[in-house]
Amino acid sequence: MNFDDHSHQVARARVTLHDVAREAGVSKSTVSRMLDERLPKSDSATAQRVREIALRLGYMRDVSAAALRRGSTGMIGVIVPRLTDTVMAMLYEALAKAAARAGQFTIVATTDDEPDADRRAAEALLRRGVDGLILATAREGSDFTYDLAARGVRYVLALRHNGSSLAAVGDDQLGGYLATRHLIDLGHRDIAVLTGPGYATSARGRVAGYRQAMQQAGLSVRADLVVPSTFSIESGAEAAAHLLALPQRPTAIFAINDNTAIGVLSTLVQFGMAVPGEMSVVGYNDIPIVRRLPTPLTTVRVPFDQIAAAALELFMAEDVPDVDRVRAVAPTLIPRATTARSRE
Repeated sequence: MNFDDHSHQVARARVTLHDVAREAGVSKSTVSRMLDERLPKSDSATAQRVREIALRLGYMRDVSAAALRRGSTGMIGVIVPRLTDTVMAMLYEALAKAAARAGQFTIVATTDDEPDADRRAAEALLRRGVDGLILATAREGSDFTYDLAARGVRYVLALRHNGSSLAAVGDDQLGGYLATRHLIDLGHRDIAVLTGPGYATSARGRVAGYRQAMQQAGLSVRADLVVPSTFSIESGAEAAAHLLALPQRPTAIFAINDNTAIGVLSTLVQFGMAVPGEMSVVGYNDIPIVRRLPTPLTTVRVPFDQIAAAALELFMAEDVPDVDRVRAVAPTLIPRATTARSRE
């Protein structure tokens, strides 16, 4: 780039409403009104001329200054445990798209699901001027969200809830029910469940759906088939090894998410067990990779785009009725190749 080109670009970057007004021979307030995309677009000769001059001069609206005048920045902070988790990455992408449709911009921070990190991430985002927060890190028993409310910080929970805050979630109990009912309908009776972390309402809801389906079918839940886990692949692998060491093995496993299901499948392969011939497996979330596995995974699809849209609606709303404070979106069972009729 030569000096003249650089000077030209700097000049273009510094074009103001005053410059456009002077060139067009109208007032600065007229230019501001003609170029404000929030107002109905005028087709008058003056408006068309103003827009043509603004385009020729390279005028760009100062979004940050306009936002400060309105008392907002148009930025929303999103806090997730980690972006290496495909579920959280999918949620964030859905939130970013939903925010863009609403004229907003998202900034993400990660916490590795550590409670104290939630507070640090929130403070960092709030210092950067976000208008509020969308949190996918809610933990049962935490007072973090109550502190936010006491400070007047606008926030909405996503995927997990705490029973009182505004939240957009999947109907996890329904999803757990659908997964377990699918296995029951295939003739399975000894069905194990990997429970996920107890602090996450998403995991607890899925386990509640498992218990509901078992009870409805008149089946007892064996205590040794309810296995604690995290949301990780490693946890799924360890839990499957534990189940295979039992004197009476299950014939099917409902994993709390797709990551744990992938871990389960890896252990079953190591033990030389046929899937679904000797063990049926159901995951949860329907992340993209599971349909591409050597044996495509039966799972429960979570509509992240709908959850994100609901979260944005709640975030932008000025007043939300009590009956609408938690919006639950229905998941869908996706049968694939890891489930089959029980041989027992």
